[in-house]
Amino acid sequence: MPATTAGAVRDVRHLGDFSARPRMLLVVALALPVGAGGAVAAWALTRLIGLITNGVFRHRVSTALVSPGEHAAWWLVLLAPVVGGLIIGLMARYGSEKIRGHGMPEAIEAILLGGSRVQPRVAVLKPISAAISIGTGGPFGAEGPIIMTGGALGSLLAQCLRLTADERKTLLVAGSAAGMAAIFNSPLASVCLAAELLLFEWRPRSLVPVGLAVVVATVLRHHLLGAGAIFPVHGVLHLSDVVYPLCVLSGVVSALLAILATVLVYFSEDMFRRLPLHWMWWPAIGGLVIGLGGLVVPQALGVGYDVIDAELTGRIGLGLVVGILVVKTLIWSLSLGSGTSGGVLAPMFMIGGAIGALEGQVFPHVGAGFWATVGLAGVLGGVMRSPLTGVVFSLELTQRWDALLPLTAAAFTAYCVSVLLLKRSVLTEKIARRGYHLSREYDVDPLEIVFVSEVMLTDVIELEHDLTVAAARAELSGPEQSWRQRLYPVVDDGGRMIGVVTRGDLLAAGEGDTRTVAELMLPDPVVTHANQPLRAVAEEMAMEDVTALPVVEREDESRVVGIVTLRHLLAGRRRDQVEARERERVLRIRRVEPQLTPAGASRARS
Repeated sequence: MPATTAGAVRDVRHLGDFSARPRMLLVVALALPVGAGGAVAAWALTRLIGLITNGVFRHRVSTALVSPGEHAAWWLVLLAPVVGGLIIGLMARYGSEKIRGHGMPEAIEAILLGGSRVQPRVAVLKPISAAISIGTGGPFGAEGPIIMTGGALGSLLAQCLRLTADERKTLLVAGSAAGMAAIFNSPLASVCLAAELLLFEWRPRSLVPVGLAVVVATVLRHHLLGAGAIFPVHGVLHLSDVVYPLCVLSGVVSALLAILATVLVYFSEDMFRRLPLHWMWWPAIGGLVIGLGGLVVPQALGVGYDVIDAELTGRIGLGLVVGILVVKTLIWSLSLGSGTSGGVLAPMFMIGGAIGALEGQVFPHVGAGFWATVGLAGVLGGVMRSPLTGVVFSLELTQRWDALLPLTAAAFTAYCVSVLLLKRSVLTEKIARRGYHLSREYDVDPLEIVFVSEVMLTDVIELEHDLTVAAARAELSGPEQSWRQRLYPVVDDGGRMIGVVTRGDLLAAGEGDTRTVAELMLPDPVVTHANQPLRAVAEEMAMEDVTALPVVEREDESRVVGIVTLRHLLAGRRRDQVEARERERVLRIRRVEPQLTPAGASRARS
């Protein structure tokens, strides 16, 4: 399609690649302390988890992260999660129900439905409840709670200031991503997570503050928790061509495991809903499931960083791999459905590492823990539907950058299988069950690339300012096509627009109305220009509550060149649907072969 109907190059110098404004710098300045707060919150949460774990299972005062189930009495392994679940149920009922669950759906819900507002009590109760859940043996991670806690810090700061909902969202996500980065020392993966799961946009106004908040959190994390990789893996990878098809196969298996885990979580939730008990008691029942699983495989309890490290470094035995794969999957999914507090990433690390370690028993040796890392990336891509996050997380956790290509193959394969076989992820299913739909597909708005000049009505009927309403009605009641224009510019003797009158106003005035059109018109109407994209027109219509705009010359806004209406906005959508649905063969192969003429001479036929 040509740039303009007249053949000249359209003037789009007033449009830019991005819509960022200097006010973005204010949000950046606010995001920096939010990033620091996210790092401190992550440090405090990990220390609190260690303190509770040591107090309950080791009977000592220490903040070191230890495995809760090992070397503990059987009755403690069985009952501690029950007591922890009971405490969480009481906190949720009498504190805030928002602390239930694994944090990410609650953060998404606050962003999409709550104007990015988080209650102050959530900022306090969420990390405490998560620490109690994990510290008493819950098979969860700290990342979900820190997402909600860091997000609450950003939201609370924003609520104290005069900011827009979009700016509150940016600060909320900045706190969430900062907390994630501080927990796992994974700055780039945290920004990917923010972009793929939380921001619902790709704009400098949000990415810049979030990215810089993550930088602050990571730098501060190096002083609080250390600068090294969480699960460093050393050694050389021996990659061959056969590895990549096997990574694709691993991605398929990881996706099926991710689907199974998601189904189990919400099967469990459905089962708990059928119980004739208040939901306050559900976490205690989930704790009993955890305790029973801990009696079988004690290593399945808690965050399990030591087990993940053993998987990724190739130091784990086959028996423990199978035990983790079965028991961890079951107790995590069934207890999470009870509404207890805990995250999904660390369990997915362990489960993904286990399925990869199991595959490593039959796949060729590539390097220590290689297939466990591939399984981890695949499960993340399948569970969270965030393949970039899955790849970058795996790389930053292990610092095994030479595994980039195999991890990409596994994560994107798992992502492909997961989105084809399962409508919603473990994160979005919870939102759907509350009656809301969340689409995670992002595209360039078709209204952004179609201009007013391409769709506007150019055969415009204008009304003289001294024309009577009765005469205008008579003039317009003739040809049927006259009434297809619903907004009429009112012009003075020199043809300059001085206002507009609508078809509805003319109809409501009556046939014998002797007032002039100028008396009925709306002066100083909202206008647009021919070189504006339709998205700008749609936003203007929404803000001004109108359905049609006069299109005027940019140099002289009293000269009308057209009318654009809501119906014209559909043109951009229609083009988008045509491109998505209509199939055509653009290139065709022509075959030329000889054909004999009656005289026996040869000629070409196509």
